[in-house]
This record gives sequence, structure tokens and C-alpha cells, in this order.
Amino acid sequence: PFDYSVSEFGIKDTSNTDIFALNGDLVSLWYNAGNPIALDPITLETRRAFHLDGRDKPKMSAHSKVDWNTGELLYFDYNDAPPYMTYGVANAKGEVIHEVPIDLPGARLPHDIGFTQNYTVLHDLPFFHDLDVLKNHKLRVVTFHKDIPTRFGLIPRFGESNTIRWFDCEPCYVLHVSNCWEEGDWVVMDGCRSRNPMPAAVNGEGELSHMLAYMRLEANNYRWRFNLRTGEVREGDIDDLNTEFNKANPLYAGIKSRYAYHQRIPLLEEGGHTLRFTGLVKYDNETGSRQQWDYGSGVFGSEAVFAPRQGATRADAEDDGYVITLVTDSKDWASHCLVFDATDVRAGPVARIRLPQRVPFGFHASWAPGI
Repeated sequence: PFDYSVSEFGIKDTSNTDIFALNGDLVSLWYNAGNPIALDPITLETRRAFHLDGRDKPKMSAHSKVDWNTGELLYFDYNDAPPYMTYGVANAKGEVIHEVPIDLPGARLPHDIGFTQNYTVLHDLPFFHDLDVLKNHKLRVVTFHKDIPTRFGLIPRFGESNTIRWFDCEPCYVLHVSNCWEEGDWVVMDGCRSRNPMPAAVNGEGELSHMLAYMRLEANNYRWRFNLRTGEVREGDIDDLNTEFNKANPLYAGIKSRYAYHQRIPLLEEGGHTLRFTGLVKYDNETGSRQQWDYGSGVFGSEAVFAPRQGATRADAEDDGYVITLVTDSKDWASHCLVFDATDVRAGPVARIRLPQRVPFGFHASWAPGI
């Protein structure tokens, strides 16, 4: 029988990072390319280890994604031995229809992917562990290699390994992509970029100072553009506010979009000693303007999802829907579900639902069509 507590490579797998819905299952995923677990989408009871039909490997990284417009699952995993990355596509029934190895210069720790209607954007980031230390001591010592460029690989959705095109960018780490799309010869990717994924520890924070530093997260809203004809790259800030855990309207996934919904994260000098979400930020990525609503003193949120208005299509306004998050008040540990009109985030929630028990404030959330 499958042991849900230990991965095939001997590391405890909490399967706690993010989720997607596919073919009647709610599937939980782990960051370090762990074993996906299928849950009942209503009761959340564990059903079984999740396996794609036609795939031998059980592993799959967090932030493998379902394209609402086709029903396809775009997935990836990564390893400490060649092939260092695998990319694939499954249909809406969970059947593998395409899978290829991706050639990387070594073991990496990518966190997300992006996709357009025709391409998938894979990440080769210069923030990875020392393989010699891992082999000899079984410890993951992660280092940001500032002298190595960040690379993004554009592969046709059903392309072979040799069709991928790599684009060199400024060294950085990328946790989460908001959206990607095509504009003529260009592929555009909006997301959050960290120039310092391993901040220095602060004296006086005790034995966990290194972990607290890692969990502070310095990142901002950013745009990359890749020219498929000339190989040119254009990149730059959309805004400099420290935000992350960014989401967009899933109806527009892979299609040109304008808005993204981020979490405000205080910097160390603002009291951000560890990862906490203090407010909701709606970005207009065309203009760089933002709307913001603070959760309140001592109240911390989770990643906010966009829920399209019932019956909405891309013929309607992109922000025709609701932004939903869970917050917990650290003064009395009461938790609430907050619902915002996506057109006017700064007006505050249009609904506030008291939850029957405390929900730890945390990171990821997902919205799926009714099952």
C-alpha cells in the first residue's frame, strides 16, 4: 500500500503547497516535486495517491496547472539526477498525451511555470542546492548564484525537447507567475521577481534566524517579454511595492490579461520578520496602478483567488467577478472569509463570513468550476 507520509525519494512529503481540480478529483501538490494526493473535492477526504494514466512516475511539482480553456493539465517535475526536469500535458480525463525530458545544466529548484495558448514557459533559476553537499551530507544547502542568468524556456505545448528556446534574463528567483500570453512575435509573462531570494539572517532572532530570513520574501510585480523571432528580451518593474502570491482571472489564463491580485508583504523594516500577508492589492498591469485594502492591525490573509461571476465569459469585463481570501485575526484567532467586488477592491469586502474554526493564515488557494 502507498505510504502517504514519505515520498519515493525518502523525504517526508506534506503535499501542502497548492491544489488543482481535474476529472472529479481535488489534487494536492508539494513544492519539492512530491507525490500528488487525490482528495474528495467536497469532504476533503483522502481518496488515493494521484497518478496520471499512462505515466509511470508519481511525482509532480506544485504549480502544475489546469488550462480552463482546454481542460488540459500542464505539469512538470524535477530531479537531482538527469533528466533534471520533465514536462508534460494530460487531457481533462487525466490521460497523458505528451511528455518530454528537459535538458538543464544541473539539478534545479523551479517553483512555477507559465503558459500561453501555444507555449509553455519553463524556469531555470540560479537558486539551487549544492549537489556535492547533498550527496555527501544529505543536506540541501540552497545558494543564490548571482553570476548565473535566470533562463526561461519556451516550448510549444506539444513540442519535443529540442524545440525549446531559452532566453537569458537578469539573475533572480521567481515564485509565482500571474499570466502569460502571445502578442505577435512576443511572449509576455507577468509575475513577481525576487532579486534577493536568500536575505541575510538578523542577529538576535535565535536558532531559526536563517529560516525566518528565507521566509521574509522580497519580491515585486514584474514583466518579461521574449521575442520568438529575434531572441530579444525586454524586462522591467511594473511596480516596486513588496507583493507576491499573485493571481489572475483563470478565464484569461494563457490569453492577454490586464489585472492581477497580489498579497502585500511587509519588508523587515516595516515589521515583516517573517512571511505575513497584510493586505490585498489589485494591479492594473497595463498602467502599473494599484488598488489596495489592508486587512487591519494584527489580521493576516492568505492567497486570494479570482472567482468569475457565474456565467461570465471573456466577452465580459476581465474583472467581472469576485476576489476571495481567508483572514485570521491574531488578537482572538477568529477567521473570516472575505469576498471583494473585483472591480473595486479598495471599497473593502462586500461579504464577510465568520468561519466556525480558526484557519491558519498561509499561502496558496485555488478556485475551480463547480464539480
